[in-house]
Amino acid sequence: MSEPIIEAVAVEKSYPQTDGTRIQVVGTTNLAIESGKIIALLGPSGCGKSTLLRILTGLSQPSSGNLLWHGKPLNGQTPNVAIVFQSFALFPWLTVIQNVEAPLEAKGVPEVERRKRALKALDTVGLDGFETAYPKELSGGMKQRVGFARALVVEPEVLFMDEPFSALDVLTAENLRNELLELWLTKKMPTSAIFIVTHNIEEAVMLADRVMVLGRNPARVRSDFNIRLKHPRDRKSPRFVELVDYVYKVMTEPDTEHTLPDAETTAEIILPPGGLTKDAFKKQEAPIRTARYQMLPHARVGGIAGLLELLRDRGGREDLFRLSEELVMDVEDLLPILEACVLLGFALLKEGDVQITPQGMAFADADIQRRKVLFRQASLEHVTILKQIDSILKRKADHSINDEFFHDILDEHFAEDEVQRQFETAMNWGRYAEIFDYDREKNLLIQTEPPAASEIQAAGDAGAKS
Repeated sequence: MSEPIIEAVAVEKSYPQTDGTRIQVVGTTNLAIESGKIIALLGPSGCGKSTLLRILTGLSQPSSGNLLWHGKPLNGQTPNVAIVFQSFALFPWLTVIQNVEAPLEAKGVPEVERRKRALKALDTVGLDGFETAYPKELSGGMKQRVGFARALVVEPEVLFMDEPFSALDVLTAENLRNELLELWLTKKMPTSAIFIVTHNIEEAVMLADRVMVLGRNPARVRSDFNIRLKHPRDRKSPRFVELVDYVYKVMTEPDTEHTLPDAETTAEIILPPGGLTKDAFKKQEAPIRTARYQMLPHARVGGIAGLLELLRDRGGREDLFRLSEELVMDVEDLLPILEACVLLGFALLKEGDVQITPQGMAFADADIQRRKVLFRQASLEHVTILKQIDSILKRKADHSINDEFFHDILDEHFAEDEVQRQFETAMNWGRYAEIFDYDREKNLLIQTEPPAASEIQAAGDAGAKS
């Protein structure tokens, strides 16, 4: 194999906390981006995909480890890369061609040269004729084409894409994927490799020559394999379905090791003789710890109920791949709902299938009030933070507590951007289950009246009968 363009060797990323420790969000990771390949990075929401992408592009420095460009440390230099973002990120006051010229202008490219290169890039992505249009005049697909042209105009050696199709409707996204693949296969793109972060499993298997699947808390590579299917790929072929099903299993069963039959796995990166420089492995002064506190999947009760009703109507068991296809949902949207059902004891995941439990069946069959009772029981049995809130509210004389207390608890275990998401999910579940009420103006959690013993008994009997 030729020398990688970009090589991450034992990179790790952690963030400082108020108590002097550091939360690790990206575990020690080895990763190489080779010339001539499309590499797809998959993983659940919040697992660190975008953080890893920023490290690979040089936008974010790893806490330890080393990033090599053609075998040499970057040493603060900017690698020859470009990024296409999920949001279109266009300047609304500039025309299409001015948006495409912007990175060249920032590099000091003369006006005539940058205009020539911008026109060529727009022609490549099929936007000739729209040079003088403003972003507000364009559809979503056309805006993203401008994003592609702006990335390609700098002639990057590696093109990074951060969920570039997720903001588009299904048909537009599919059209752009095909156009991207055509440009790549016909070598009309001035780039040697593509690295795409995505939450769409089919998209990864359809486009990529190599797929990497991340686990979380902290981010780590759970699976890394090459795809040897020729383009164009048939979604209905047995091998394509097998690959998609395998990735579903890896992502939905994080505690189980899965082996893909007849797979060409990638080799581990071997450290150079004598190791890296002293600075590359400089130890952190503050101790590093990973998030061991229970992470709630970001799913709402309505989604949980809808999935359980669907499973009930289908005999209680369904293949995840087929379920995702029929619901027209990406794994990014479906996975948190599945994880919530499993966490609450309403469903089981096994061998790429989801199966409803007796408790889940009872919930699906119950009326509105009984569902609240069942959800309360499941939450207080399985959800750590809701058990803590319930216990503290019972012991407080006024049966209330400021929400800052729980923000502080979460802050000890999660990065800053995850703390608010965890809190909002806990509030949504706890209020639905009538464990507490929440006064946003006063930032107070207030204990509510528990359901009557007869309701709890009836709910328990319903679960036993199911």
